[in-house]
Amino acid sequence: MSGRGRRGDVLALVFLAVALVTALGPPPAADMLGLGRTLGWTLPLPWSGPDRPALERLPTTSWSRQLRALEVRVRSPAPAYQREAFGQRWADADRNGCDTRNDILGRDLARPRFKAGTNDCVVVSGTLAEPYTGAVVEFTRGAGTSDMVQVDHVVALADAWRSGAWQWDAATRERFANDPENLLAVDGRANRDKGASSADEWMPPDAAFHCTYARTQIQVKHRWALSVTAAEREALASALLTCPSK
Repeated sequence: MSGRGRRGDVLALVFLAVALVTALGPPPAADMLGLGRTLGWTLPLPWSGPDRPALERLPTTSWSRQLRALEVRVRSPAPAYQREAFGQRWADADRNGCDTRNDILGRDLARPRFKAGTNDCVVVSGTLAEPYTGAVVEFTRGAGTSDMVQVDHVVALADAWRSGAWQWDAATRERFANDPENLLAVDGRANRDKGASSADEWMPPDAAFHCTYARTQIQVKHRWALSVTAAEREALASALLTCPSK
């Protein structure tokens, strides 16, 4: 075969390769040879190391298994949420003679001081290592100061309502509203900012708390058989990726 013929065959193969790449995108090894730079390719997914959904990147742990087990809802047929559906605002759910708010303040505040004559129930002061912001907040009970520290439902009551609690009876909803595993003493402003948001709508300002926050949300929703949206599940998965590997 003449040199001209061989060159023609090579050019034909090159044109064929370019046509295939144009149609299908470059092969995985293309940029290893520097052809992406030479030919001006921008390597498309999946060749460029795809930014896969967080749920797919989660290692298998008890938390990821619980997250994957949650029902994913497309929409909720729940009627309009009303706080009164969850019963007394702060009940004495464990029958210890103290309402749930004071139980949580006594649990979460450092060096709590109690009102005399209340059997160590009514908290009048203490120091909070605030989980949502990472700040230190001094709590003093009073008309203008009590709201500086509030007790938050990690899974908000309105979120629980649209996630399935609307189908519960009144007694079950009141137990949920006073479940200590779903309650945290937090900064009042952060709690107001969160409102009734789910995990895809709000995460604590302190990123160092995202792992714990997601784990609590997952544990509570799993234990109470509450659903999530696809966006919420992905947000929780992203937060789990921040957890320590061990």
